[in-house]
Amino acid sequence: MTGAGKGPAPLVGALGGSVNGSSGQSAKARVTALFERLAPGYDHEVLRLFPFSADRMVARVPIAHGDKVLDVATGTGVAALTAAQLVGSGGRVMGIDLSDAMLARAQEKARALGLSNIDLHCMDAESLEFRRDYFDVILCGFGLFLVPDMAHAVREWCRVVRPGGWVIFSAFAPGSFEPLAGMLFHALEDAGLIAEETRRPPAWQRLADAQACRALLAGAGLEDVRIEEEVLGYHLVDAAGWWDVVWNSGLRVFVESIEAPQRDRLRAEHLAEVARIATADGIRLEVNVRFAWGRKPPAKGA
Repeated sequence: MTGAGKGPAPLVGALGGSVNGSSGQSAKARVTALFERLAPGYDHEVLRLFPFSADRMVARVPIAHGDKVLDVATGTGVAALTAAQLVGSGGRVMGIDLSDAMLARAQEKARALGLSNIDLHCMDAESLEFRRDYFDVILCGFGLFLVPDMAHAVREWCRVVRPGGWVIFSAFAPGSFEPLAGMLFHALEDAGLIAEETRRPPAWQRLADAQACRALLAGAGLEDVRIEEEVLGYHLVDAAGWWDVVWNSGLRVFVESIEAPQRDRLRAEHLAEVARIATADGIRLEVNVRFAWGRKPPAKGA
């Protein structure tokens, strides 16, 4: 098969395999390149899970007028823009990402909203160019599981948040995108595009365990650690909407390298199967979001 030789490669180190170890930098480069390609469609209405969850994340931590907020892996700025409206003209929001294309989208949206209290920079989540104890709140929506060394990243975030400040991240809890993602992977296996025994769990499952999330925050020295889950799923109009999710999200990495004729056949067969599970409401997209946050211990005597 023409696509068979290409199928497994993107599954390792982009969104479908380990991003740890000595290959961390190359994996980071592949993830960045992927999100450069995704930027034009990342605000597609089928991906409204991102603004939904950003609003829920921001609501869980105390952000006040005049605060300084850092949004790590800001993407197209959904959380940063919400935070910028909360901190007002007396506050400042910094959004960082490794994808220039994503940052450009965020800048366009900030300009359209008339927000002048937000700065956007290309920066690594593991190596922050900020002084210690600077921010009041640090946000990271669905970005931590893409970082090669998650524990190091959280420690770095804790370095730059002030004593008494908050760090919060979101991740996908078990059940997200199922059964649709599972159906897609089985379709790829049936077509000979990936082998079941070589397929690794998607990167978004790195934080599927609530205790792993808790350990990251507690291990970085945060206290009052809290873990909550929220169901934020919704219905897509039809099966074609699921392909829009695949093509405009990180799931694209599993299909984009397949040659077009074969990908078209795969799409048609897969969506025919997806259509069979439609209800009167459409196709259910399960999105189970885990929010994990904690507070940096206040300075002694404070």
